[in-house]
Amino acid sequence: MAENRASQYTEGTPCWVDAQLPDVEAGKRFYGELFGWTFEDQPQGGVRALKDGEPVASLAHKTDGRLPTVWTVSFATPDAGALCERIRAGGGQVVSPPRPFGDLGSTTLVTDPEGAVFALWQGARTPGFGRRHEPGTFAWVQLYTRDTGTANTFYGELFHDALFGPDADPDFGRAPVSDVFAAEMPPHFLVHFAVEDMAAGLAEVTRLGGRVQVPPFETSYGTAAVVTDNQGASFALLRR
Repeated sequence: MAENRASQYTEGTPCWVDAQLPDVEAGKRFYGELFGWTFEDQPQGGVRALKDGEPVASLAHKTDGRLPTVWTVSFATPDAGALCERIRAGGGQVVSPPRPFGDLGSTTLVTDPEGAVFALWQGARTPGFGRRHEPGTFAWVQLYTRDTGTANTFYGELFHDALFGPDADPDFGRAPVSDVFAAEMPPHFLVHFAVEDMAAGLAEVTRLGGRVQVPPFETSYGTAAVVTDNQGASFALLRR
């Protein structure tokens, strides 16, 4: 079922993911075969990925080779400017202020107090995912952090209703970096995509030129495995 309704995106709900890649065409081949995505060009640049005709992600060309090749998660907000002020007050930073993305909405890039990067999406015509929580679409995002206490305070205050409200069903968790990664890994968000068959998904990642970074492990939200695509962008497969 498509889930592209603004009422489903309480402030602090993960509502979009995008990848910054050196080669968008290579990204289309990789993710198209891995997840069955099709693609359409966006007037603002890059491409929007579709699953069964519904928007699920976007791929954009990385314009500066010094920038990381990454997947970035966006959290919904009705007022990006006001949320930026709260982020600053909580010890985070605004990397790029709110800017229009065509007539679809506005996007903002920010960090938490430890430097983990995420985005804000203030939807206008497009509130977010058309599909999620099904194979080949967004399923979860995990924050890997060094200071879980600081993260709990920052995000608990920033996104209280999405995390703890009466109707909350979060797609967002946190864990110490050392639970999965080497201690020197910087704090970061890891986007998870759902798969029906973990072994088949990992085999396909490898066949397409990616690699398995962390083999399957059990979590409170399912069985996850960390992989990289054929250009080095990390993400996770999730089997629930």
